[in-house]
Amino acid sequence: MSPYLHHHQGDSMQTKPAARASVELARQARMDARSGKLTGPTANLAPGHVQANLAILPRALAADFLHFCQRNPKPCPLLAMSEPGDPALPELGYDIDIRTDIPRYRVWQNGELVAEPADVRDIWRDDLVSFLIGCSFSFEEAMLDNGLPVRHIEQGCNVPMYRTSIPTHAAGVFGGPLVVSMRPLKAADAIRAIQVTSRFPSVHGAPVHLGDPALIGIADINRPDYGDPVEIREGEMPVFWACGVTPQSVVAAVRPEFCITHAPGHMLVTDLINSRMAVF
Repeated sequence: MSPYLHHHQGDSMQTKPAARASVELARQARMDARSGKLTGPTANLAPGHVQANLAILPRALAADFLHFCQRNPKPCPLLAMSEPGDPALPELGYDIDIRTDIPRYRVWQNGELVAEPADVRDIWRDDLVSFLIGCSFSFEEAMLDNGLPVRHIEQGCNVPMYRTSIPTHAAGVFGGPLVVSMRPLKAADAIRAIQVTSRFPSVHGAPVHLGDPALIGIADINRPDYGDPVEIREGEMPVFWACGVTPQSVVAAVRPEFCITHAPGHMLVTDLINSRMAVF
């Protein structure tokens, strides 16, 4: 049993086989990513566990990006920040190596996407700082528990994500458009989804918009900027949540010399428990 589990989950949790098995599922997901066995999106993987978006930046930009996260808690709820050059994140899980434990990464140079590798050990630098940001996959579990449909899980594809005309709050060199994720819902289900997801501010919380996508600058709902389109059925409306892919939109706008992110939908599976992220 790891020191992490002892500190964060308590003695009573350690004695429960179900809890141990749950953490082993999360760790196995990371090991599968590390070995190359897991290469696809992580939605609904290791149910019950918090997943995290990733942004890795040089130390010279870390203070500005931390301030950006603090000014934009809806799209960038910060779960953890590493020490420079350290690939471990003990507050998120035992034996995490951020260089290998995500199924697919994106490497950016001067704002341009230049590679999508399975690990980033060969380009790792001693000045790199990792930021792990809450992911909407966490509140989807609560939606499913409340009988609410999550269409991209039903269809076995990645969640649709869109750049919007909504500006983020700039901080230092960082600023750019908000990215949102979308789930289609009937009106009554949308009301319930607002109630359910409001309990989880550390993984984006309540929606930022529902209804007409043109009002937030989305020209074609069937052509997401990231992820996959999903079916919107008769009587449903699109419901939009702030998204942790926002830093990638900001990277494209700010064009830092070097940056690493996750590929959209390909998250870090942590040992944290979704239900413990609820604030009420």
